[in-house]
Amino acid sequence: MTIRIVLADDERMVRTALRAILTAEPGLKVVGEAATGAEAVSVVRELAPDVVLMDVRMPGIDGIRATEQILATLPDPPRIVVVTTFENDAYVYEALRAGASGFLLKRADADALVQAVRLVAHSDSLLFPAAVRALANEYGRAKAAPPAWVARLTGRESEVLRLMAAGLTNAEIAGRIGVGPATVKTHVAAVLAKTATRDRTQAVIAAYEAGFMKDV
Repeated sequence: MTIRIVLADDERMVRTALRAILTAEPGLKVVGEAATGAEAVSVVRELAPDVVLMDVRMPGIDGIRATEQILATLPDPPRIVVVTTFENDAYVYEALRAGASGFLLKRADADALVQAVRLVAHSDSLLFPAAVRALANEYGRAKAAPPAWVARLTGRESEVLRLMAAGLTNAEIAGRIGVGPATVKTHVAAVLAKTATRDRTQAVIAAYEAGFMKDV
């Protein structure tokens, strides 16, 4: 299945470089581009891509607001990866909180770019789990008390959530806890439902902010 991609960046040279890398890979297709956040929202609504590479800082509507608008207005929104110059950036964490499925550094090499797109499209693992943990520790908004969903998780679901936060794929989690991949998918779905999150990145962010990961 071809992964359809939209590129959103205010620098034409960046979009050109990303397009050249992605279109050279089998199964990846760049279907549209945008130079502003507002244009990104419009292009995504029109083309319904699978993945959006979104510059976090753009004039007018930035990547955070554009991410929020896309996720709030589309019934089946794409996965969004914010692209940034700096890894330890409050903007990146705010984009993840807004619903982005991951982030990518602009200095990343071609292989890392392609891997990130494929990984996020299939939503089978967490991009850069150590960096997400560092961002959550730096910028997370800790709750005064654990939210109700923490108590509703079963022991197995708690274990799966911690392994998700460590960046393990469903297959790796299955091997770790001794169950089949289908069972892991069921547990992941239950975690997403109980945390009221769209994907594993959002579930992990919620876990850090709930204090659920404090002993990890």
